[in-house]
Amino acid sequence: MLKKQLLTIVALMLNILSMLPIQTYGQGVKTTPCGPIPTENQLRWQEMEMYAFIHYSLNTYTDEEWGFGNETLELFNPSNLDCRQWARVCKQAGMKGIIFTAKHHCGFCMWPSKYTEYSVKNTPWKQGKGDVVRELAEACREEGLKFAVYLSPWDRNHKDYGKPEYVTYFRNQLRELLTNYGDIFEVWFDGANGGDGWYGGANERRQIDKDYYGWSETFKMIRELQPKCVIWSDAGGERGDLRWVGTEGGYIGETNWSLVPREGRLDYQILHYGAEDGELWVAGETNTSIRPGWFYHKTEDEHVKSLSKLMDTYYKSVGRNSCLLLNFPIAPNGRIHPNDSLRGIAFNKMIHEVFKTDLAKKAKIKTQGTETIIKFKKPTTFNRFVAEEDIRYGQRVKKFALEAEIDGKWQPLKDELVENGNGLTTIGHRRIICFPTITATRLRFTILDAKCEPIIKRTSVYLAPELTADIPDSGEKYSSNLHYFFSNPKQMMIDWDTEQTFTSFRYLPPQNTHEGIVTHYTLWASTDWQNWTKLASGEFSNIVNNPIWQTIRFAPVKAKILRLDADRLAEGNRMAFDDIEVVKE
Repeated sequence: MLKKQLLTIVALMLNILSMLPIQTYGQGVKTTPCGPIPTENQLRWQEMEMYAFIHYSLNTYTDEEWGFGNETLELFNPSNLDCRQWARVCKQAGMKGIIFTAKHHCGFCMWPSKYTEYSVKNTPWKQGKGDVVRELAEACREEGLKFAVYLSPWDRNHKDYGKPEYVTYFRNQLRELLTNYGDIFEVWFDGANGGDGWYGGANERRQIDKDYYGWSETFKMIRELQPKCVIWSDAGGERGDLRWVGTEGGYIGETNWSLVPREGRLDYQILHYGAEDGELWVAGETNTSIRPGWFYHKTEDEHVKSLSKLMDTYYKSVGRNSCLLLNFPIAPNGRIHPNDSLRGIAFNKMIHEVFKTDLAKKAKIKTQGTETIIKFKKPTTFNRFVAEEDIRYGQRVKKFALEAEIDGKWQPLKDELVENGNGLTTIGHRRIICFPTITATRLRFTILDAKCEPIIKRTSVYLAPELTADIPDSGEKYSSNLHYFFSNPKQMMIDWDTEQTFTSFRYLPPQNTHEGIVTHYTLWASTDWQNWTKLASGEFSNIVNNPIWQTIRFAPVKAKILRLDADRLAEGNRMAFDDIEVVKE
């Protein structure tokens, strides 16, 4: 009888507890999942937060971003290739792993694949006995880093590309990479598929449809061979574990759901912001390069991203419920260039400097319902706020507010990285809110809307050192912290988080060489990456003899992306510049 009464009381208590708001703050209270939830592999990936891309291939020796597939194998003979240097640099830069371009679009294999002659086994490097993939996998293990591979689905070298035989070849190579080099934490397939290529001497254009690769079978093979890895896919068809974020500029949307629809095309809106009601957990991975290009180009040695740009990238990727995949290209000698390594290491040191002291730890924290108040012992100066959900049970928070009590009055805080402060929406794994430095006695964090009962496991406060802007204000309103990248050697993309109004574009050509100087151009604008408006085209008169700032003026236009096409270069095959500026209204 007594036992039955005790069971009744316990059941009643559990029922009461189940109706109370759950705030874990790291205690890991179990609860019912809300909507789609991440797999163990996806959770493990999210905890990595930052890892490196390494781009290295024959492109490094032809000064191209995309090889055509007919590059001579004799080009590959680096004088000082050192994968341990790559691993050490990446570790010092705060990266938790490395994804390596085992094969890029040119089809050249950085391992001695038994399925092709177009690989390191037929190069002068190490008399054909070398294996870059193996050396890097071993270096990663020595440094405690995870290892992963990029394998281009498009192959501009292979004679059978576009035919069923190539799919078998592609899977055979993937099997080699997944069985001969230890644990793989991620497999990366990009979406560049079909087009011009050498194709065994055919020198023609080949197109494929979205079903060509048979991704469901390929994914099944990956799951069997590497059950703990995640799959990144921009190739269409089968959904992977991770998604592209719609830009290579180094940021994801201020609203970022780790969910996507089960069916249909993933357009820019879904890629960049996710889908609140999505049926699948497919988190966004933010990929960008520490330079404008993905492969090494000497003309970019002085265009390594500044520390402030890298921190801006961190806040807009890791700080927006994403992971950051930061590229370090390998120079022709086989090493990461000193400019890149020093900047990467400084980047990691700055992250540690910003987040070394959680000011909330010495404050009184009181949570009631969906409101948390952090009360400091004395007026405290800060400019960063961090919140985290326990995403094991789903992503729940839709909207929240942040206020500070300054001189006895509550004032709303706005994220300086989001125009008009409208970015206080999703949280997910981690949300970092940046705002101008203030001194306050209390901070109030209020969840205004959520899909289910919110589960917040962390609220932290920090004071970050101020970093100067990269482009000075010289009377006109120039855009700073530009996100730019090359979609091909003669096309530059510049993108922004939100729509802006632009009035002119300025280009400063290289000052010490004619190589890469743009002499004829076309400038385009877009709001969605699909529809482009021509803003201007023409010639930069006498730019070779007088390489001064060139200004392209046009009627004010609203856009999120600008695209500069180099229609003609003075010399060489790749656009170059010393500086660029965009003037906003």
